[in-house]
Amino acid sequence: MQLTPGKKRGLEMISDDDHVVLATAMDQRGSLGKMITSFNDSISYADGLSQFKEGISEVLGNQSSSLLLDPEYGWSAASKLNDEIGLIMAYEKTGYDTSEKGRLPSLVDDYAVQDLAAKGASALKLLIYYDHNEAEKYNTIKKAFIKRVGDECKQNDLLFILEPVAYSAEGYGSKSAEFAKQKPAIVEYFMTEFSKEAYGIDLLKVEVPVSIYNIEGYNVYDNYEPVFSKEEAAAYYRQCSDESRLPFIYLSGGVTNDQFIETLHFAKEAGAEFSGSLCGRAIWKDGVQPFAEKGKEAQYAWLNTTGLENLNNVKSAIKATATPWTGFVE
Repeated sequence: MQLTPGKKRGLEMISDDDHVVLATAMDQRGSLGKMITSFNDSISYADGLSQFKEGISEVLGNQSSSLLLDPEYGWSAASKLNDEIGLIMAYEKTGYDTSEKGRLPSLVDDYAVQDLAAKGASALKLLIYYDHNEAEKYNTIKKAFIKRVGDECKQNDLLFILEPVAYSAEGYGSKSAEFAKQKPAIVEYFMTEFSKEAYGIDLLKVEVPVSIYNIEGYNVYDNYEPVFSKEEAAAYYRQCSDESRLPFIYLSGGVTNDQFIETLHFAKEAGAEFSGSLCGRAIWKDGVQPFAEKGKEAQYAWLNTTGLENLNNVKSAIKATATPWTGFVE
């Protein structure tokens, strides 16, 4: 895989000195707003999001290799980052179009790629919900959508990160056993399809093919039934990794800090060659309550203790398990 100078510079900016991505995700909008107001409904949506993101950026972002933010509520947080920390900007609106089937995406209103690049973004991230078994008309729209963003990133020589998120077009719940059985094939499709040059993608941010709580022997955290044996799950991890022609990183997917760390070690033992992670809620989720109930001082106290401990746990796990992206890039 060959990268242009701007794209390679972006990949270096979002990585550490060992060419591994140790990024923190803070682009949540709708879900974060609901979490904040569930603890204190007197905080305005915009103020709550902006202020919470500032704390994450100043404390956790500056101890990461890069930080993922959104251009709608994240610019004040971006200003808290040190110069050596890479800035990844989300390009999609939160959620998806609910007026029809297909979970169709849309882009943020006020920014094109050139604007994000001009304001200092090292990379752009696009999230898209995808089920390869969905009706062809919806997936055709999504593929064209990704290609358009890829072309914009090429024109501006900006690193393009795609985050395809699996879901069930049949309506199975995201944590159901039925969906868990389908998920490995969906993630494998992501690796093969979106590695193709036509999309212009430089780095994949993906889910693991089997959640740790669906693996036999690892269901101690939740009341989920195991769906795969360790051997079956390991084969899916390895197979999905082998199918990718691009460097890829794992997202945390809403699991706990302990679960994510265990997931990373399982992936390493399975033979998956991932180049880091972009981890969000597994690091900072428990800091929402002190922020909402007691304000920024309480948030910073939590961030400087438990928050940093959570981040450092993930960093240690990544350093022990991840493969530098240099093996993929010329």
